[in-house]
Amino acid sequence: MSASADRTGPQGEPQPPRSARRATHEGERSRRLPRFWASLERLYAVFVKELIQLRRDRLTFATMIAIPVMQLILFGFAINSDPKHLPTAVLDNDHSAYSRLFITALKATDYFDIRYSLSGPEQIDPLILSGAVNFAVEIPQDFARKLARGENPAILVVADAADPTAVNGASIALSGMAAQVFTRELLGPLQNLSSKPAPYEVRLQKRYNPAGETRLNIVPGLVGTILTLTMLIFTALSVTREVERNTMESLLAMPINPVEIMLGKILPYAAVGFFQMTLIAVAARFIFDVPVVGNLGTFVVLTMLFIVANLSVGYTFSTISRNQLQAMQMSFFFFLPSILLSGFMFPFRGMPDWAQDIGSILPLTHYLRIVRGVMLKGAGFVDLAADIAALGAFTLAAMTVAVLRFRQTLD
Repeated sequence: MSASADRTGPQGEPQPPRSARRATHEGERSRRLPRFWASLERLYAVFVKELIQLRRDRLTFATMIAIPVMQLILFGFAINSDPKHLPTAVLDNDHSAYSRLFITALKATDYFDIRYSLSGPEQIDPLILSGAVNFAVEIPQDFARKLARGENPAILVVADAADPTAVNGASIALSGMAAQVFTRELLGPLQNLSSKPAPYEVRLQKRYNPAGETRLNIVPGLVGTILTLTMLIFTALSVTREVERNTMESLLAMPINPVEIMLGKILPYAAVGFFQMTLIAVAARFIFDVPVVGNLGTFVVLTMLFIVANLSVGYTFSTISRNQLQAMQMSFFFFLPSILLSGFMFPFRGMPDWAQDIGSILPLTHYLRIVRGVMLKGAGFVDLAADIAALGAFTLAAMTVAVLRFRQTLD
């Protein structure tokens, strides 16, 4: 058969060349193959494309590396469920060799850090109420004389048990040292006292949470953690959402300055935060039976200050990030250390100094002291002045950065 016949059909119609017909049949066969068949060459091309895209998105790449490193460092070095060197105030009314020996024994346990030497019992309550100390020790008058007579004198130890985890180890150490403090000193005529369980009595007074119930510590803290997460995410997406939806141009065309835009975006979320605060506070009181000892107005005012602080941080993130994914990543990058270093999950004073310095910058750290102080201790503005000042300074700094970072153009 000739080559011309191969290119004509049965009725003399021209046919495509044999190679073209073979390619057509192979194409039809490939379309009939299951879709899970993949080409390694195409797979490699997509793989390289994703790597290039990830390299260009530096914030995402940095977050993928930084978050595991942060968790490793915080959980490995900063987290400690048995805090030591707790700030302690001492009122020594006896000033005898035995009272000084008892104070030395307190320091030797490594749980007590004597920072205040008091002159009167009226100084104890303000220190405990403000959270400046975890323990206050009062040694009575004639302690040495009653000890020598075998009258079993009592030493009063006041503990701030609003966070029961922070004082449990120290309380156990305090009870364990009672029978061993004066072992070497009770000699001669006083030797009969050393055979007793303890020549003196330690009366431990746990305030604000004497039963050590965890809910009294966790539920007030949930007010701060929930507000931190929701307020950050809401506002972090505000500006980036406008850019991605191409509505920022219309907003910028209006005669509005950056401060007005920021406040206009923050105020609706502040109202949402107020609703969340009310919901959590009602649930804490009537479902979990957490008391609100302090003034309710103080609680509301300081919570709104905390809400504005987190909204300012979220708004700052929205001005830095290029898209909503980056805004979410920055929010969680801020939220993670807030949870771990604020004292919500672990005792704040159990962390090393460098971790406490970082935690002292975060607004959640100060708000946890505020909300627990108001709800459990009945603290007021004067008692919480240091934390209120720190929270206010952070809010002012965050709002200033947000205004300066706001982009008045899309360039």
